[in-house]
Order: sequence, then structure tokens, then C-alpha cells
Amino acid sequence: MERVTDQGATLRKALALTCIVLAVEFAGGLASHSLALLSDAGHVLTDVFALGLAWFAVEQAKRPADRKRSYGYQRVSMLAALVNSVVLIVIVIAIAIEAVHRLENPVPVQGGLVMISALVAIAVNAFVVLGLSGHGKNLNMRAALLHVTGDIGASFGVVVAGAVILITGWLYIDPILSLGIAALIAFGAWRIVRETVNLLLEGTPREINLGQVTGEIEATEHVIGVHDLHVWALSSEEMALSAHIVLEECPLGDAEHVVRDLENRLCGRFDIGHTTIQVESCHPCGEIHHGGGEHNHPHEHEISPSVGRAAPPRAPGSSSRER
Repeated sequence: MERVTDQGATLRKALALTCIVLAVEFAGGLASHSLALLSDAGHVLTDVFALGLAWFAVEQAKRPADRKRSYGYQRVSMLAALVNSVVLIVIVIAIAIEAVHRLENPVPVQGGLVMISALVAIAVNAFVVLGLSGHGKNLNMRAALLHVTGDIGASFGVVVAGAVILITGWLYIDPILSLGIAALIAFGAWRIVRETVNLLLEGTPREINLGQVTGEIEATEHVIGVHDLHVWALSSEEMALSAHIVLEECPLGDAEHVVRDLENRLCGRFDIGHTTIQVESCHPCGEIHHGGGEHNHPHEHEISPSVGRAAPPRAPGSSSRER
């Protein structure tokens, strides 16, 4: 918990400093009439969103699950990411429209003020990068670090644009660079939209290879088959798995040891922290097609009051465990 608290403090400081960068570049862009600087401010806004979501995820990790949200509140960050990406796309459209207008009718830009504002942004972001780099093993922090590092590169481009305007007076560099920054924002926003939609649709996370997961399960002693395998994401960092495994004839205690071993190996190799494994032996249900809307058990084998037919014996055991 101390490590999570330290991450939260680091992200709060980074978020506050990035908001200062946003204010400086936005004010500098308005004062200097530089669309490139305003575009870079839009790019900094993506950093604010990224850092805010990273901090939000750290805070939500402290919140326990309850009866309403048995998996916790981690998916709120997905909804926030989707809203943020839509806002960023709107910003990109606005920048592109204004850039086209300025290509047709160039606006005088104060190159010196542009350079000063961008250099301030680079200095502050460099300090933020130093703070975030101490948590490089955490995927959430690494994503935030990537956003801020990318903004430093965009700010260097703005400095170059300011120098070109200051030395040569060529005003077209400003809208041209703005279009480049807009494309950078659009690329990042599209990636967020694509990943968020996949997670909300409970798609398989892109870092998971189902073939490798199947191979890991089938390589387990006593396991002779696996079906109804599903892997999905609870958040951008938390993954869950459910599966039916068919075991050869073995005592119930051995079946439980198989499940415990699988849980540990799936967590260690694939970072899957939530596993639900159903064990089958006498009556495997692998022949059932588990398509959309279909049940995962055969109703015809259930107890029927009209004929008094009993259900078949239960499988050796099942396990649902959250790590």
C-alpha cells in the first residue's frame, strides 16, 4: 500500500506541473498568435488526461469491491478514457480547420514568445519525466511517462518553428507544424478509442495469445483438455480468465492442486490475476457450442419433476479465485 501511495503522490505532482505547462502554452499561444503553440497546448491536454487517468487508476486500486461492483470500480477509467479521446478528436478537428485558414491567410506570429513558452514547457516536462521514471515497472506509470516524453518532442518542434519565424519570418511553418501536432494527437486518441472499445466489449487483451494460454493449461499434469476459455480485461491493467478443464480420473485433492498450480502459473506468465476454473471429469461439456446467448450447461440433464430424472453427478470440483 505504501508503494501505491507513493505512486499517487508522484502522479499528483506530475499532474499539477503538467497543468502549469498547459496554462503557460495556452496563454503564450494566445499572446503570440501561434497556432503551433496552441496545438502543443492541445497535446499537453492529452498528457493531463493520461496523468489524470493514471492517478485515478491508482486511487481506484485502493477501493475494495462491494456488493454492487464485485470486481471493483476499475472500469470507470475506461469510460473516462473514451470520453477524453472523443474530446481530443474534437480538438484535432478545430486545430486542422484553423490551420487550413492560416495557410490561406497567414497570421503574424511572435517567434520569440513562442520559443520562450515552449522552452518553459520542455523544462517542466523534463522534471516530470525524472519523477515518473522511478516507477518504470508499473504499466500505468509507463503509459503516463510515454505521454509526457512525447510532449517534450512536440515542444522541441515548436521551438524550431519559433526560431524559423524569428529568423526568416516564414509564417507558414506555424500552421504546417500545427497539422503535424494535430496528427500526433489524433493518432494517440484513436489508439485510446480502439483499445477502450475492445476492453468494453470484453475482447481479448492484445498482449494475450490465447494459443499460448491454451498450451500452458494443456501442459499441466492430469489435464487432458480445455474448452470454454475466455480472457478479458477488467481494466487496462487487470485481466481475468475463465475456463473449463477436463481432468483424467484423479482424487479430488489432486484436482484442487491442479487448479492452484494453474492459477499461480497463469498469474506468473500472463499476469492474469483473476481466474475461475471449472473442473470436469465424468461429464465434460466440451461438445456444447458456447455461442452468443447459449448456456454453458445442458438443461436436458437437470432434474425434471415430471419424470423424476436426476441430474448426473457433479464434476470433481471447481474453483473461483481472485488473486
